[in-house]
Amino acid sequence: MSMREFTLKYGRGEVSFEIPEEQLLHVVLGSDYPALPDLKAAYKYALDHPIDAPPLKEIIKKGDKVAITVSDITRAWQKNNLTLPILIDTLNEAGVPDENITIIIAVGGHRPNTESEFIELCSEEVCHRVKVVNHDAWDTENMVYYGKTSRGTEVWINKTVAEADKVILTGGIIYHYMVGYGGGRKSILPGVASIKTIQQNHLWALGPELGSGSNPRASSKYTKGNECHEDMMEIAAFVNPDFLINIVPNPQGEIAGVFAGNWVSAWLEGTKLVDEIYGVQIEEEADIVIATAGGYPKDINLYQTGKTMDNAYYAMKKGGVAIILSECPDILEPKEFTDWFQYETFFDLEKALRENFTIPGWVAFKEVECSEKGAFILLTKEENFDFAKKAKLIPVATIEDALKIAYEKCGTSNPKITVMPQGANTFPILKK
Repeated sequence: MSMREFTLKYGRGEVSFEIPEEQLLHVVLGSDYPALPDLKAAYKYALDHPIDAPPLKEIIKKGDKVAITVSDITRAWQKNNLTLPILIDTLNEAGVPDENITIIIAVGGHRPNTESEFIELCSEEVCHRVKVVNHDAWDTENMVYYGKTSRGTEVWINKTVAEADKVILTGGIIYHYMVGYGGGRKSILPGVASIKTIQQNHLWALGPELGSGSNPRASSKYTKGNECHEDMMEIAAFVNPDFLINIVPNPQGEIAGVFAGNWVSAWLEGTKLVDEIYGVQIEEEADIVIATAGGYPKDINLYQTGKTMDNAYYAMKKGGVAIILSECPDILEPKEFTDWFQYETFFDLEKALRENFTIPGWVAFKEVECSEKGAFILLTKEENFDFAKKAKLIPVATIEDALKIAYEKCGTSNPKITVMPQGANTFPILKK
């Protein structure tokens, strides 16, 4: 019997194992895609040759007050520190002085970012030139009310954004397991919206009634009929941002494309590249899926591992087994996530989430829901075992133990196995 060896990232190291060739169903890999050879030139070109919009210099008027949304530290992969100086210089050339520019870190419901994180995100140069502030979703005094969406969501937006003469969205596009894709309208909701608006919108990620679990239409890649996404688009349309610049990374984390212009159509063009790179068709679901979160820092905690679990879920058949490689040196962080595992039953967790919707709560909910389809084994540090069990996971310390349990639980003596070396980013799409 010929064997196929795999080496997957785990923490700051690697884990190796072998799979019989005859049992290997799929290796789910993102497409090779080159990085932009000259990021600065590509970025400038995108500003001057935007999609469905005039060049940025023609949109901006002399003396405008400009608000620029920038994603928080959890999205540092967008490399805004390399591109924001170009954007600020372009605004200067259009007649907007530095003192008229405010960068608002679109933290949504996340924690505020620190001064050192401002520098990491925006560059030291930019932080010295323009005002950089955190959005505070709980600061009701600094919100402006726009009205209600067709689904009844009350739209409250940060006053700095609402009162700006021009609003520019920056960000990055990858798959998002609630609203199809990141980027675009997410800079407004949840980015700079009130916590009330965020919670009302995100409830559409759940089924229609208590006990129905998550909304099956709220998932990676899918936007049409995804109520949470469609409501989010309506919310962003209230603001009607003046310009958008979003990037798409390749599997190595380098910038593969820059998409600028109209806040809807430029973003949609970017989603096409995400599909090209990260959407991977599979012939059938596997009995066993082996997926890595991607090593440090992607596997720093269980919160960050949720995306890998969700992607593995779509590659695994009902009653199957998923092995997730995630060292989780900080498994109890963030606290607002781990606190959600106090509930004894999935029903109790769902009930609490409907009463007080938060993104950390939703990630916890989705992770527990994964185990409703099959067994999830977590390869992690031994000190994490007790908490992993609370999260309905089967913890193991070695890949050998993980494979032994997977073979015992998968329901067949000759399982078909899928391996996901880029589990956090690649989305398996079952051929219809």
